Amino acid sequence: MTGYEGRRVLVAGAGISGTACARALVDAGAVVTVLDRSASAGLAELAAAGVDTLVAPEPPTALLAQASELVVSPVFAPHHPLVVAAQAAGLEVYCEPELAWRLRPAGAADWLALTGTNGKTTAVTMLAAILSAAGLSARAVGNIGDPLIDAVRANECRVLAVELSSYQLHWSRRLAPLAGAYLNLADDHLDWHGDRDAYASAKTAVWRGAALGGTAIGNADDPTVAALLAAVPGRQVSFTLGEPAPGQLGVVDGMLVDRAFGRGESTGAAVGAQPVQLVAAEQVRPAGAHNVANALAAAALARAYGVGPEAVAAGLAGYVPQPHRNQRVAEVAGVTYVDDSKATNPHAALASLLSYPRLVWIAGGQLKGVDPDELVSRVADRLAGAVLLGADRAQITAALRRHAPTIPVIEVSRSDDGAMADVVAAAARLAGPGDTVLLAPAAASYDMFDSYAQRGDRFAAAVAALPVA
Repeated sequence: MTGYEGRRVLVAGAGISGTACARALVDAGAVVTVLDRSASAGLAELAAAGVDTLVAPEPPTALLAQASELVVSPVFAPHHPLVVAAQAAGLEVYCEPELAWRLRPAGAADWLALTGTNGKTTAVTMLAAILSAAGLSARAVGNIGDPLIDAVRANECRVLAVELSSYQLHWSRRLAPLAGAYLNLADDHLDWHGDRDAYASAKTAVWRGAALGGTAIGNADDPTVAALLAAVPGRQVSFTLGEPAPGQLGVVDGMLVDRAFGRGESTGAAVGAQPVQLVAAEQVRPAGAHNVANALAAAALARAYGVGPEAVAAGLAGYVPQPHRNQRVAEVAGVTYVDDSKATNPHAALASLLSYPRLVWIAGGQLKGVDPDELVSRVADRLAGAVLLGADRAQITAALRRHAPTIPVIEVSRSDDGAMADVVAAAARLAGPGDTVLLAPAAASYDMFDSYAQRGDRFAAAVAALPVA
């Protein structure tokens, strides 16, 4: 028995996660209606399979009155009219990861989860690499790509490395991973959450399992995360780029070390004893202090699960970074071109920009309500120039005029397929031998591209087309 037999469930959104939820609910015995604003292949497939579908901006009042709950795509914000109407009608509202948790079969995989403003996919794939190095059947899932609910239903792994966004965590109620890590916090998605406090608080749901005997892991170097962690009931473990105190993972003489789990693995024995060495910081890829922090978070999650230090070292040393994350594309005429298209907010862009001493910065897109002023002030002294594109480029231009008034700034106003070629050509004119041209947009991509990946691919193609001499 699944507990969904005969229950009437409304699924809002017929994208990848929405269609996966609908199929799972039907298999669980629920009576499902799928709503979307427009027709799509996913909606047509569900209709062909006998699922009730509806194309409309909002459901009829009678449909809300009949339903017991609403499963939403994560893009549905708390203030969305459908959500407001559903909650006013007494419906429980949640999203795909929560449904996946509720539908876990007997003997289901354990969940090790993480969240944060930046670094989630890097850290979760690092974690999967560590778990695999330990001989465990593992997979990185969640916000990273394929629906989590499909992996749960397949039940082919012993442990799942789960990336969770603030949207997904906001729309969770019971989801309680065995161990959860909170990587960092910076302003992002404020238009969705309403304010920074709501955004920060939503992510603390990753720690829900700590009160049930699990482990809450947080970034000791992030004041907000550290303060939130201190209030969590249950076991607390933190990580730092400095020398760790008892109960922490950190860095000593260029080595990532563990003073939280010691040789006692997940039992916590020997906490505070001699640090257990994990891996050399120079072996962490992609390079950069922020990725060492990601590696420490991944290591802490694995150690909380009982993985030994040798497997942590092997997993991190053998880790292959994901694309579009501080990825070197080419060197042309003495200039290095780097794709960090995944830097979709100022906090992520800052970490990338601080990795290079002199650079031409390519930025712009949708800022999502976040002010770029502090970012620009922090990096102004290393900029040789900037090339800006996208919907909110004027805000970045204004910040550059305030904090770096002498550097050349080029705005590319076109938004068609040829825009990135113009952007890269302009950056190449501004850069000199030894410089880095860095795509670190500090903004989302959807004003001009299908995804950050497409934006990065267009950048790489434009670099490949530059004349060699």
